Amino acid sequence: MQSIIILYILIAFFASIAVAYFQYLYKVKTKAKRTTLLFILKSISLFLLLLLLINPKITTTIIENSKPTLSILVDNSKSISFFNEEQNVIDFISKLKNNKDLAAKFNFEDFIFSEALAVSDSLFFKGKSTNIHKAISDLNNLNTGKNAPILLLTDGNQTIGSAYEYTNATQTIYPIVFGDTVKYKDLKINQLNVNKYSYIKNKFPVEVLLNYDGDENVKTKFVIFNGNKKVFSKNLQFSKSDNSQIITTNLTSIKEGNNYYTATIQKIKGEKNTNNNTKNFSVEVIDEQTKVLLLTSVLHPDIGAIKKAIESNKQRSLEISVVDEFKGKLTDFQLIILYQPNNLFKSILNKTKELNLNLLVVTGTDSDWNFMNKQQLGFTKNAINQTENYGAVYNDSFLTFLQEDIGFNEFSFLKDMFGAITFYKEHQDLLLQSINGLELQQPLISVLEQNKHKMAVIFGEGIWKWRASSFLSSNSFQEFDQFIGSLVQYVSSKKKRDRLVINSENLYPANTIVNISAFYTDKNYQFDERASLEIAITNTKTKKVVKLPFSVINNSYQIAIENLNSGKYIYKVSVSGQDISKAGSFKITDYNIEQQFTNSNVQKLRNLAVKVGGMVFFKDEVASLSKKLLKDKRYYSIQKSSVKEQNLIDWQWFLIFIISLFSAEWFIRKYYGKI
Repeated sequence: MQSIIILYILIAFFASIAVAYFQYLYKVKTKAKRTTLLFILKSISLFLLLLLLINPKITTTIIENSKPTLSILVDNSKSISFFNEEQNVIDFISKLKNNKDLAAKFNFEDFIFSEALAVSDSLFFKGKSTNIHKAISDLNNLNTGKNAPILLLTDGNQTIGSAYEYTNATQTIYPIVFGDTVKYKDLKINQLNVNKYSYIKNKFPVEVLLNYDGDENVKTKFVIFNGNKKVFSKNLQFSKSDNSQIITTNLTSIKEGNNYYTATIQKIKGEKNTNNNTKNFSVEVIDEQTKVLLLTSVLHPDIGAIKKAIESNKQRSLEISVVDEFKGKLTDFQLIILYQPNNLFKSILNKTKELNLNLLVVTGTDSDWNFMNKQQLGFTKNAINQTENYGAVYNDSFLTFLQEDIGFNEFSFLKDMFGAITFYKEHQDLLLQSINGLELQQPLISVLEQNKHKMAVIFGEGIWKWRASSFLSSNSFQEFDQFIGSLVQYVSSKKKRDRLVINSENLYPANTIVNISAFYTDKNYQFDERASLEIAITNTKTKKVVKLPFSVINNSYQIAIENLNSGKYIYKVSVSGQDISKAGSFKITDYNIEQQFTNSNVQKLRNLAVKVGGMVFFKDEVASLSKKLLKDKRYYSIQKSSVKEQNLIDWQWFLIFIISLFSAEWFIRKYYGKI
């Protein structure tokens, strides 16, 4: 307390006594007991009133005991209910919390997880996937700096995310194993790879990875059905040492549209879980033949890469010609590729405009931008005599056609003349430019469409390096070839652009979220966010109809639909107040990723426990776990002291006490007739 405050208090003390003295004792001849009492009341009440006006700060020291936190992290996914362990988990938690010694030592914190971590308010065991690694990492970050061991109640089976047994957690983790710990024989389809699209009467590859878990030699058969028709079968043998096989085959696409297939491996004797013996897949069959012409005046590796990518699909062919030597008919081709145009392309460009032919333009260091800027292609470039390397950035809002990000930002640079690009026609950017990691609002690959004319532009040479980069990352040219194929398919199509475009998958696994997006434009083909879009989904078997509205997110209309049962569905997306709609279909399979396991993964949980200094316990070892936690000296209460300052005027009871003293003085004086 400051010296000046102490001085004020002393002055108030003596002033209070002096005032009371002059009021009740000064020149008083007879001093009765009540006079002395009134003197004391007056002195104290007046002093306290002055003290309240001085308002000194009162400092108090508070000592608190902080108990360690015991985090209970519960697997809330469907795999727990698949093993019928719901009640066992609930009982285990109840026994822990009813242990008085544990409750005295720890503060309990409850968390649940499936796809992500959440604070526990209830357990329902309906999570559609399991990410143990993310749950542990998030809880570890949440408890940074805390003395907080984690009890992980799970079967140890993870369906998404990084390998959790290598998690770098600072908290000690005690895995509690639920589920069946007995090891059964099990066959399963571990992975199935197939192209999404095929052309009619064309063969498409199917690759299936099969695994066997068991010690005995077994025989089985792998079969692929198209509806009820068997289209492929193969007899197989597995053993403890030969426990994995890769099946590859080529199926023929016969019927146009969405074709659904079922791949299954027959059950063996003693196999408990057959949910992982079957996987469904779909292929969209397109009835379309495409002839493409590439015209160039330079030789470049890009031309060979483009040819290989286009002709990877047997329904497409590419003819290459030097531009001033081409004598054929442009109308024989659905798409004309102009590679690095210059003055030699003048007559060809005039003919393509006259015939309204679709174009794919590739620019580069040999392009003549002065020439191209005069051709009214829909864009210009203020190019200077200097080249630049442009990286690729995937544009999430591109919805003209469905194209996934295949790691474009990891691909090599494309080289072009440096300068700003300006569009004066409606366009959509598939990829944007970046320079030295800095994203620019400039296009790298764009598509333009006006009436029935389509054009795509690749602003840079060196796309052959992209094909090589794609192979290095995925050990296959498939992703890059599909990307070029999608671009060629869109630009070569003569179909008029629709104002309403729907993007959806043909096949969804059971218990997953069905994501559907839509792109709606006004009459000038500008995105219109004012519209109201609704989807009506009908189960073809039950005829039940669900109607839901779309939401506008990132310049597109999107909807996420949950809790649809397995089966085939048709849908219709309509625009309120407009005679515009689109229909489609999709199928939800019976495959449930959370039901693919036959037993708990005890070994991975042991590895996790060893890495973080914990210990594995089983569901019937709650007493042993409690004893371990109580004896562990790493978990102790911490005594903390805190200094608290409070102004005297904040004490309400102090003011009440002063009023009480003044009131008592007044009543005494009133009683004895002093007032």
